[in-house]
Amino acid sequence: MRKWNGLLVTTLIPFCCFIVLFMLVPLLSMVIGSFQVEGGTGWTLTHYKEIFNNPFYNQAFKNSLLISVWSATMGIILSVFAAYGVTQFPIKWQQRILVFTNLTSNFAGIPLAFAFIVLLGNSGLFTILLQHFGINLMDSFHLFSWSGLTVIYIYFQLPLGVLLLFPIYHGIQDSWKESASLLGASPFQFWLRVGVPVLLPSIAGTFSIMFANSMGAYATAYALTGSTYNLLPIRISGLVSGDVFARPELGSALATMLGLTLVAALLINEWLTRRIRRDLR
Repeated sequence: MRKWNGLLVTTLIPFCCFIVLFMLVPLLSMVIGSFQVEGGTGWTLTHYKEIFNNPFYNQAFKNSLLISVWSATMGIILSVFAAYGVTQFPIKWQQRILVFTNLTSNFAGIPLAFAFIVLLGNSGLFTILLQHFGINLMDSFHLFSWSGLTVIYIYFQLPLGVLLLFPIYHGIQDSWKESASLLGASPFQFWLRVGVPVLLPSIAGTFSIMFANSMGAYATAYALTGSTYNLLPIRISGLVSGDVFARPELGSALATMLGLTLVAALLINEWLTRRIRRDLR
């Protein structure tokens, strides 16, 4: 038995090395770099002071928070109904839909931006098709604007939300519905008093994942709008790679602030989830 346990521990060594080399080392390098003077000749808090005092970086935080909260809110609402709709199909079709949903959840980044440009761009398929029927889509919607960026964010949030929320509906037992019906409760009353409270902790957890997913999204936004819109991941990329000249230390400080924002969001979600579960008891 000891020999077997030793073998199991040995198999964990490559995984631990992967974690250390590709997660912990870059994380420590980023945090240390955020406190270094440009050029790495000393220690300073100047970068953090510049972030808090510079309206340009404050706007980047604000824009990223707004689009993340908005897209996560819309995404979680649509996902709740979409995931429930999937459960109404036969098991065979549920599996097929989930496979397709899994594929679409990984369809993000530059390919997603290109697909939307082909379909809804200035000369996109649907744009031209609607013009043929006398409808000018450009009058109310522009893909390369804030509304277009929000639509794309909601699009890649939806499959993720469906995948995360689909299993929780299997926790709603048919016997609960039957008991509620025998007691005179309507389906709406059942979901209001029983179903939604049971699902609420999982919905809160999924919302936090969606929020983090939006805050860190970079490739799709940059491929669609470039540097037109001031988003935090785009600012970090510009400072590291250098739109004019590189400032990796300031970029590390921004990335550290982004990481702290995500950690704070996850801690708040954990606190809310525990409180909801405690109230349900």
